[in-house]
Amino acid sequence: MTKRLESKYKINRRLGVNLWGRAKSPVNARDYRPGQHGQRRTRLSDYGVQLSAKQKLRGYYGNISEKQFRKIYQEAVRRKGDTSENLIELLERRLDAVVYRMKLAPTVFASRQIVNHGHILVNGKRVNIPSYLVKDGDMIEIKERSKNIPIIGQSLVSKERDFPEYVEVDEKAFKGKFIRAPKLMDVPYPIQMEPNLVVEFYSR
Repeated sequence: MTKRLESKYKINRRLGVNLWGRAKSPVNARDYRPGQHGQRRTRLSDYGVQLSAKQKLRGYYGNISEKQFRKIYQEAVRRKGDTSENLIELLERRLDAVVYRMKLAPTVFASRQIVNHGHILVNGKRVNIPSYLVKDGDMIEIKERSKNIPIIGQSLVSKERDFPEYVEVDEKAFKGKFIRAPKLMDVPYPIQMEPNLVVEFYSR
């Protein structure tokens, strides 16, 4: 089991935010960090603010490893255009993120597991790599034999999240299309994400 699969609520407590906007998050009742000194409020330095922005973005996408996250950042720098927008686009093109956006999984952690276990087809072919980058127009669907997995069906009918405009989903067929790469303003983050601070962090 990967060391990144920590409790999502532990990540919430550590960062002091309801990262995925879930009703059951303990941060809703205790919006401070765990531990003896968790309730102390300290003013963050510029470095601390940038680090926090990076941790939130990393955590939101399933606590991606630092090595993998830095690789995504380097690819965002290499591409033309605004680096912070490129970073969001690359994160949202990840297969586990797309499966989560299409509500084929209740959490990004469950999404990664569903992909890892080979339940996802991209354009009719099985893909079990969560970091696979989905292209515009790609069709993503649940394998026929996997459609009876309870967690998938329950996630699709859940009212906890809506489908963003950049995916098109056929709920009855358990499939959808990735229409286009989103801009930061298109992504339905429950909290404010600041990829520009992540760029500043790595540019130091």
